[in-house]
Amino acid sequence: MKFEVLKSDGNARYGVIETTRSRIETPVFMPVGTLATIKGLDTVDLKEHLKPEIILANTYHLYLRPNHKIVEKMGGLHGFTNFEKSFLTDSGGFQAFSLKESKTSDSGIEFKSHIDGSKHYFTPEKVIDIQNSLGSDIMMVLDDLIALPAEKRRISDSIERTTRWAKESLKYHLETRKDEVQNLFAIVQGGVDLDFRKKSATELTEIEISGKSFDGFAIGGLSVGEPNQAMYDTVEFTAPLLPVEKPRYLMGVGTPEDLIENIYRGIDMFDCVMPTRNARNGTLFTSFGRLSIKASRFKEGSNPVDPSCNCYTCQNYSRAYLNHLFRAKEITYIRLASLHNLHYYLNLMREVREAIQKGQFEEYRKEFYSKRVF
Repeated sequence: MKFEVLKSDGNARYGVIETTRSRIETPVFMPVGTLATIKGLDTVDLKEHLKPEIILANTYHLYLRPNHKIVEKMGGLHGFTNFEKSFLTDSGGFQAFSLKESKTSDSGIEFKSHIDGSKHYFTPEKVIDIQNSLGSDIMMVLDDLIALPAEKRRISDSIERTTRWAKESLKYHLETRKDEVQNLFAIVQGGVDLDFRKKSATELTEIEISGKSFDGFAIGGLSVGEPNQAMYDTVEFTAPLLPVEKPRYLMGVGTPEDLIENIYRGIDMFDCVMPTRNARNGTLFTSFGRLSIKASRFKEGSNPVDPSCNCYTCQNYSRAYLNHLFRAKEITYIRLASLHNLHYYLNLMREVREAIQKGQFEEYRKEFYSKRVF
């Protein structure tokens, strides 16, 4: 994998990630395809309407169903899904951690399947094996995620495990990978405690094995209930601690405002289920703010969702039609709403990249907020 920052505007960065399958311009938003599909859409929708260069899939879910070995037999994620561009897979640690009866030890995470209650155990090496089978282009290390707020002792233990697991993951990755196709990112932890964030970032960036280090770095453990300003302050402090020449990925974030604010603070990569989840629940994103399409006032709305949007949905359908589909619980609504929301996010990133290239990101940021009426 290659990454180059081509233009900086303040802390905001325009760059390009090159995998063997994609040329990914950053800042980039990665649509989430948890179970090897973006809910409500198929690969044709991606190829013809959205055209993302990279999407995210979930290691925990694909390990349990259909199982990573089946995916591997079907040609990995790319052959299985017929999506030819890049995949990023998370380690599954967040999902395992989120289960009520999960137990974290120094060697890994024990958890019960949410499907049938069977017991499983993730170690740093095992999640690399799973992601190897999935054949993703970017893999994430297993990290020790904690809920916030947390006691300092628990945060300290989390950082110690995260660093040790990251080192074990890199070592195992270098020993087992067959080629240069797959790349590995580490994850910085530390809650909203800046001293712990510095410790985690310093330890991870210093890891090197046989002249090799991580291909990129993520900031994890945020957008888990802390105030937005605390997240922004943590990112603003942490991002400069990471190597300038490698991608910076803020995991699981977030709203359009979150993307703008964290790009302003130096982040290159994002993912979040919000565009598709909110679409299914009736909330659509527009240049002027969020719109609840289920509201009765849209029953006779002849305009598209966003008159300034050129997505497939806005070019072909009215607010009244989407309001009707939502109220009638028609499956078609999910597709049209998801296409619109994901197009909004991907187009927002395109506009941001253009603004950074022109040295006008601060002006774009101000205009972004000035347009929002609700």
